[in-house]
Amino acid sequence: MAEALRLEGVVKEYGEAVRTRVLHGVDLTVRAGEFTALIGPSGSGKSTLLNLIGLLDRPTAGRVTVAGQDTGLLDDDGLTGCRGRSIGFVFQFHHLLPEFSALENVMMPMMAMRRRQTPEMVESASRLLGEVGLGGFLERRAPLLSGGQQQRVAVARALSMNPGLVLADEPTGNLDTASADEIFALLRRFNREAGTTFLVVTHDPRLAARCDRIVELVDGRIVSDKVASDRGDQPEAP
Repeated sequence: MAEALRLEGVVKEYGEAVRTRVLHGVDLTVRAGEFTALIGPSGSGKSTLLNLIGLLDRPTAGRVTVAGQDTGLLDDDGLTGCRGRSIGFVFQFHHLLPEFSALENVMMPMMAMRRRQTPEMVESASRLLGEVGLGGFLERRAPLLSGGQQQRVAVARALSMNPGLVLADEPTGNLDTASADEIFALLRRFNREAGTTFLVVTHDPRLAARCDRIVELVDGRIVSDKVASDRGDQPEAP
């Protein structure tokens, strides 16, 4: 099976006069189509690791390979292009633009890459919103949607460029249990039907247990990497 992501000896340090090492030689391979949970206590380095995988920052040492591309060989423009083509993001807080409609928010990544709106973009964004259950809300502005609906828009936006890898940072952390289950099931559905690879940071052991695999990070080191025990227990996305 192809690799969606490979980390080799990834180190991250901060500071000038005094160097603080946050990640200590992390090795991790995520296969295409996997649905992996990344867990660990606060301060373990999860956010730092996600920033490196998402090409928002560069490692101090080591190699980050995304979709077969050694990202250490890319300049800043190359990193931006790779990120836009290959990686989608879902955050705990949806970060939708409040002055724009659901449709316009989903089209934003496409507009950023192509610099203009086309009928194909509108069609693609409309289809995605239909797939996340918001086909009747295309023109509704973000503040007029519920929290769960806003996160559905964020999921559609993350998938708008058809990325091979989606990074989800506490995507259900700001939702009630019912809405969290719906969003998780939605991510799982895209994973299964489209083969999209997901790496999900979560503090919820109930949701982590429903992933294919659980990777635990403690003090900047991977201390556990195991198959989840509950993978068959998946609620259906409405």
